[in-house]
Amino acid sequence: MAYIRSDEQTRRLRVIRGCDRILSGVRPTTVVERLANLTAYAQDRVDPDEWPDLYADGGAVARLEARTAELLGTEAALLFPTGTMAQQVALRCHAGATGSDVVGIHPRAHPLTYERGAISILSGLRPLTLTQGPGQITAEDIRTSGERFGTLFYELPLRDHGFVLPEWDELIATVQAARDRDAALHLDGARLWESSTHFARDLTEIVDLFDSVYVSYYKGLGASAGAALAGSAELIEEAHAWRHRYGGRPFQVWPMALDALAALDRTLPRLPTYVGHAATVAAGLARVPEATVFPVVPHTHQFQLWLPYPAELLARVGLEIAAERGVWLAGGWSEPGLPGRSFAEITVAESALEWTADQVADEFGAFVERVRKSR
Repeated sequence: MAYIRSDEQTRRLRVIRGCDRILSGVRPTTVVERLANLTAYAQDRVDPDEWPDLYADGGAVARLEARTAELLGTEAALLFPTGTMAQQVALRCHAGATGSDVVGIHPRAHPLTYERGAISILSGLRPLTLTQGPGQITAEDIRTSGERFGTLFYELPLRDHGFVLPEWDELIATVQAARDRDAALHLDGARLWESSTHFARDLTEIVDLFDSVYVSYYKGLGASAGAALAGSAELIEEAHAWRHRYGGRPFQVWPMALDALAALDRTLPRLPTYVGHAATVAAGLARVPEATVFPVVPHTHQFQLWLPYPAELLARVGLEIAAERGVWLAGGWSEPGLPGRSFAEITVAESALEWTADQVADEFGAFVERVRKSR
């Protein structure tokens, strides 16, 4: 499927951008605005004599990789254009080291849900689903697996089940169960930055449990693109070769690296505040008739909101309210199961901090009432 923005999507962006109040997500910005922000960051934080990178080596790229490794407590890190590529490379490296092409994985993990089968078609690996859910892979799932696997692929948080995280003791037990089976451990940490609050642990302590970790610079941090694979110096040295083979070594990527550095400066320190306020937003939504919040107390700054109405109707009414009143509540409604029961992913960011639980309940309650009358 090609991602070509329709006229309706463009209108939606313009309406949201013009809103005075935004509950879920961030205010859309234009290309010119993003370039102005990046220019301002570069003028403030970049040596005027610094040269661009050459084939993703040196300059801002090297500084980003070094900072990422420091934040995660690993020996090295490597910049990738996408998380899909970073994780394919990680799994190829582990397959070579373990001698096994079998990857233990959750059926709703990113490689099985959003990557068009690349794990098998492109990388030649065999995914082995260890659970049918709901929730994370557990130590018991690993111990009772009838097949051996060389690598455990573990996603923190598990997006498709509500951005859920295990408890720390559960995570430790799962990791140990995989170690007991001599498996390598890879962490899909696309949203790891915002997960440390739930565990009350530093990022380094979480990452230390795994042999490799992928992090995203755009999903939680808000950069335009970019991902990193982090781990031992030996792993990252091999990952250089695989990145080249996969076509992930453009001539220059300094704009992506600078934008990621700016996001680390701007957003990373704010994430614990967003996570804390997500509980307030969720509490307000839980008071809305017919609404279901999952998890009831969010594990990160993102969670699911379910309503018993068609996604098209929810999207239409939400956009109407935004255009009429300058208040954006939520978008991205979908119906994954029974027709007429939809959910949206709520993302608590800077603009949501001004919202109280009462305001959330009142505004969303009025929204649901209007949806009900529009049926």
